[in-house]
Amino acid sequence: MKPNVYFVVGPTAIGKTAFAISLAKQLHTEIISADSRQFYRDMYIGTAVPSIDELAAVPHHFIQHKSIFDNYSVGDFEKEALVKIDELLKAFGSAVVVGGSGLYIEALIKGLDVFPDVPDAVRTEVRDLYQNEGLSAIQNRLQQLDSEYYNEVDLQNPQRILRALEVSLASEKPYSFWRNQNQVYRNFETKLLGLRTDRSLIYERINKRVDIMMADGLLEEAKDLYENRNLNALNTVGYKELFQCFDGEISLENAVEAIKMNTRRFAKRQLTYFQNRLSATWLDIQQLPNIEVLLKEL
Repeated sequence: MKPNVYFVVGPTAIGKTAFAISLAKQLHTEIISADSRQFYRDMYIGTAVPSIDELAAVPHHFIQHKSIFDNYSVGDFEKEALVKIDELLKAFGSAVVVGGSGLYIEALIKGLDVFPDVPDAVRTEVRDLYQNEGLSAIQNRLQQLDSEYYNEVDLQNPQRILRALEVSLASEKPYSFWRNQNQVYRNFETKLLGLRTDRSLIYERINKRVDIMMADGLLEEAKDLYENRNLNALNTVGYKELFQCFDGEISLENAVEAIKMNTRRFAKRQLTYFQNRLSATWLDIQQLPNIEVLLKEL
């Protein structure tokens, strides 16, 4: 029998870290983070990195191990994380992976998808559309060509949208058609646990988290990162809204409200992604079972 790797997924602010720590303690193993925003040591407050106490409770891997100046792809993560999973399985017999970045979770479970080549002419066409008509233009084009992926992707991430458009136009098939075509072998059994609850409670937790982040110094952290605002790592909720504030485009009050709104939208897309793409055992955080009992039932 293959050893088990337990994946804890769900929307932001749902409580994945606390649950993963309880799970890892019960299993006497360690945790691998699959949250792509928490890879960067220059971004602490805005990415809700586990606290010092949480990191001390159970060893975590892939937390703040990269600089915002590093090029670190999902492919890089897949290779390195699979090596670490193998080490943990040999040492402890199981491992826990936690995160809200669906693509990174899928890379570990299913492997990366293989897409057709994109001619330079198509790439230029798509990039010109973005440069000339803006984000809304490529969002609308994606909705026309691939409504399935449109409902999953982070619509504020132009790189993801551009890539999907390039593949869709080059292949004359939706980007989503090419996903899950590549079957890979893994030396472990996947145990996928999803956390969810009433949407109103998720939104309440998100709003409270943003307020705590601001009180903890997110504004100052964003100021320190502002000069590097064009880096891909910083094209993320919590920073880009404050950068708009620094540019004089919106007030600080409106920036904070935008962070809350965009985080709520992100959480909704996370839930849609995990529910549509992965077959998980879903747990309501208001009625979480005893960890020991849960493990026996899986």
